[in-house]
Amino acid sequence: MKLNEVMTERGLTQMKLAEMSGVRQAAISEMSRNIREQVNLRTLIKIADALDIDDLSELMVIEKKESSESD
Repeated sequence: MKLNEVMTERGLTQMKLAEMSGVRQAAISEMSRNIREQVNLRTLIKIADALDIDDLSELMVIEKKESSESD
């Protein structure tokens, strides 16, 4: 997730983004610290809408997992 970078660029706190998006501050905290394993698409859309972002790639980078022999 690039959420922390976007929030910093825009001078937003986690609390302010929570108010703007309707997403819990705890969830925003986890996403901004990249400790959240899964993110609900509706949550991402709420955040993107609040930040006036049309392209979700501005909020996240998708990395492919390296496959192991057991996969």
